[in-house]
Amino acid sequence: MITLSDVANAIKDVKHPAINYSLGELGIVTDVELENNSVSLVFAFPFPEIPIADQLINSIVQPLNELGLEVDYSIRVMTDEERNVFLQMEQEAWKGM
Repeated sequence: MITLSDVANAIKDVKHPAINYSLGELGIVTDVELENNSVSLVFAFPFPEIPIADQLINSIVQPLNELGLEVDYSIRVMTDEERNVFLQMEQEAWKGM
């Protein structure tokens, strides 16, 4: 049986393509829950209409699907506080695309 720890291990190293941090560290992937063979999570983006949103989502969904899990997700915009943390981390670790 797959555990929440297995889910965390599958996605913990998924990095943002332009920022040298994982999507979890950046606060983009939040509220991960596991029930049976289904994972639900939230993608919190710093702004609406992120051009690489699909790429970021797929980079998380793919390893979870490889574990045999169904993935259900929602998308929201970060709060001002979350966005400020994200932007600071982005500035510190920007590597470009």
